[in-house]
Amino acid sequence: MTDDRQKEPLWTPDAERIASTEMDRFRKAAAPQASGYDELWEWSVDEPGEFWRAIWDDSGVIGDPGQRLAEPGSEYWEHRFLPDATLNYAENLLAARPGADELALICLREDGTERFVDRDELRAEVGALADFFRSCGVVSGDRVAAWMPHIPETIIAFLAASSIGAVFTSTSADFGPDGVVDRFGQTEPKLLIAADGYLYGGKEFDCLNRLGEIVDRLPSVTDVVVVDQLGSGASSAAGSLGHIRGGRSWAEAVEPHRGAELVFEPLPFDHPIYILYSSGTTGKPKCIVHRAGGVLLKHLSEIRLHCDVRPGDRVFFFTTCGWMMWNWLVSGLAAGATLVLYDGNPAHPAPDVLFDLADRHQFTLFGVSAKFIDSCMKSGLTPRESHELGSVRTICSTGSPLSDEGFEWVYGSVKSNVHLSSMSGGTDLCGCLVAGDPTRPVRAGEIQVPNLGLRIEVLDDEGQPLQAPEQGELTCATPFPSMPIEFWGDSDGSRYRSAYFDRFPGVWAHGDFASWTNSGGMVIHGRSDATLNSSGVRIGTAEIYGVVEQLDEVIEAIAVGQLWDNDTRIVLFLRLADGVELTEELERRVRSDLRSSCSPRHVPAIIKAVADIPRTRSGKIVELAVTEVIHGRTPKNLEALANPEALELFSV
Repeated sequence: MTDDRQKEPLWTPDAERIASTEMDRFRKAAAPQASGYDELWEWSVDEPGEFWRAIWDDSGVIGDPGQRLAEPGSEYWEHRFLPDATLNYAENLLAARPGADELALICLREDGTERFVDRDELRAEVGALADFFRSCGVVSGDRVAAWMPHIPETIIAFLAASSIGAVFTSTSADFGPDGVVDRFGQTEPKLLIAADGYLYGGKEFDCLNRLGEIVDRLPSVTDVVVVDQLGSGASSAAGSLGHIRGGRSWAEAVEPHRGAELVFEPLPFDHPIYILYSSGTTGKPKCIVHRAGGVLLKHLSEIRLHCDVRPGDRVFFFTTCGWMMWNWLVSGLAAGATLVLYDGNPAHPAPDVLFDLADRHQFTLFGVSAKFIDSCMKSGLTPRESHELGSVRTICSTGSPLSDEGFEWVYGSVKSNVHLSSMSGGTDLCGCLVAGDPTRPVRAGEIQVPNLGLRIEVLDDEGQPLQAPEQGELTCATPFPSMPIEFWGDSDGSRYRSAYFDRFPGVWAHGDFASWTNSGGMVIHGRSDATLNSSGVRIGTAEIYGVVEQLDEVIEAIAVGQLWDNDTRIVLFLRLADGVELTEELERRVRSDLRSSCSPRHVPAIIKAVADIPRTRSGKIVELAVTEVIHGRTPKNLEALANPEALELFSV
C-alpha cells in the first residue's frame, strides 16, 4: 500500500541552527548560487568534478589535487575523479586541524576501562609501527590484516599501513577461524595484527588458540603482532606466543622503533586503501577494494556536511572492525574530531550504558544501529528523564531501516532538539547513498535527502524513474569517487560488473528496494534480493517489520518468501517477548494490523514463533539464509553469522 500524504515534521531546525551548520557554510562558499539543499545537490550532480574538488579544498585535504577534475571512461566504472591527484590517507587523518582537540581517541571498554590517546601519542605510535612494518619487508601494495576488537591499536595499525601504501583489511575479533580465513585467505596478507582476546557481555573470550590455527592456514603471513587485551601474558614470542609462527607482542614490535620518523608516501588518488568484505551469507565474501582519495572525499562530505561534524567535536559510532562504519568513523580524524571508541556489549551492564557514556564524555554525534534504537524503545528506556545529553547535536542511525516509531521514540524519549540522521548505503561504496541534512526538517520513517554528488533514482523493472510513492530499485545514475576499484581476485572484472551493473546497464544498482516521499526524502523497504513477491506484487520486508515489531509481544521478526503451489507465499517468523506465546489471538492481530496498515498482500500465509533470528556479525538479519533453510537447502558460509545455530529453528 502506498501513501501520498506528506508527514508533519518531528523536528525543524530554526534559522540560527541552519546558519550554524557546516552544510549551510559550505553551500555559501562553494555554490553561492544555490538557495538551499535541493539546488546545492543539483549543482553537485550536474558538475561532479567541481563538487568533489570543492570538498577537497573546503576540507583542507593535504596533497596535490592536480589540474584535471575528472577523466571520463567509456563505462560507468571506468570514470575517474581527480586523476592526477596525489595524497596520503594517513597524513590527512593525522594532520593538525585548526580547532581540533588535542585528544584524538577516547577508548572505552564495557568493564569500565578508559584510555585516552592524544594526537602526538597517536602520531608517535603510528610512526613506530610503520617503521616495524618496513623492517618486516612490508611495501606499498602489500596487505596488512587485523583480526581485532575496536581498540586504538586497530586504528594505529591501519594508519601505519596506509602511511607506507600498504592495503589494510580487518575483521572483528568475534569471527572464528573459518570466517577469518575465508576473508584473509583470499587477500593474502603479509602481516597479521591480532588480540589475545576480547570482552563481551561480562565474559572473556580467548583468541590465542584460534590465532595459532588461523596463522597456520594463512601461508602468506610472515609476521604476527599480538595485542594483550586480557592480561594473558602475551608478552613474548618465547612465552605464550611460541606456538604462533612469526608471533611477537605489540611491545616487542613497537619498542625498538620508537622515535622513528613518521613518513607519508605520496600516492595516487586511486591507490587502494583497504579491502572490505561483503557479508558472505551466500558464499565466500566478496573482497571489495576501495580507493584512498575516493573514500576520503566521500567520508568528508558525509561526516562534515551531512552529519555536521566540526573540529573539536566528539564522534561516537557503535561498531566493530568488521563493519564499514568502523572505516567511516576513523575518517572523522580528518575532520578534526575526537573519536570515541567502545568495545563490548552496548547493553552491558545496563541497557542505558551508551547514554551514560554520552553524558560522561560529551558525545556530539551519537551513532547507533536502527536495531539498537528499536531495542531501547522495546525496553521502555526514556533517557531524557535520566540523562542530560546536552552535548548531543546529532543522532545517527543506520544498518537497517528505522521505523516511524523509532523516529518518534528518539524525539519523545531521548531529545527533542536533535538532528536524527538516518542513513543508508553499504560496504560496496563504504558510504551512503541517502542520508541526513541538518538544514531540513526530519519526518518519521524518512531518510531526508540523496547524498551530495550522487544522482539517486528509483527505477522500475524497465529502468524508468519512479516518483513518490512508487517502489522500485535504488540506483545511482552517475559515477562517484568511492566506487570500488575492483573485487580482489576478480581478474576480468565480471563479478564486479555483475554485482552492480547487470540489473540496469550503465547504472549502479545498489540492491535495495526503495521509494521517494512527497517531501523529497526516501524510505528503504529492505534488500531487493530479499524482496517478497506475493501474487506478482513486490513487497519490502521492512514494511512488514515496521508493523509487527510495534506490537509489545514481538521483539523482532523475519519474513521470507517460500515457493508454494506455483506461487510464493509469505512466511513470517516472530521472536516473542519473554513469557509470550503465539496464540491464535496474537496471529489474528498480526494479520489484521498488516492488512490495515499495509495491504492484504502483506499478510503472511504462515506465522511461526522462533527463539532466535539469525543475523550477521554487524547485526543485520539474513533473510536469504532463512529462505535457503525453508526450501531444504543448506546456506553457505555459516561463519559469516553471529548465531548460525539459530538457523536450526527454521522449518515449515
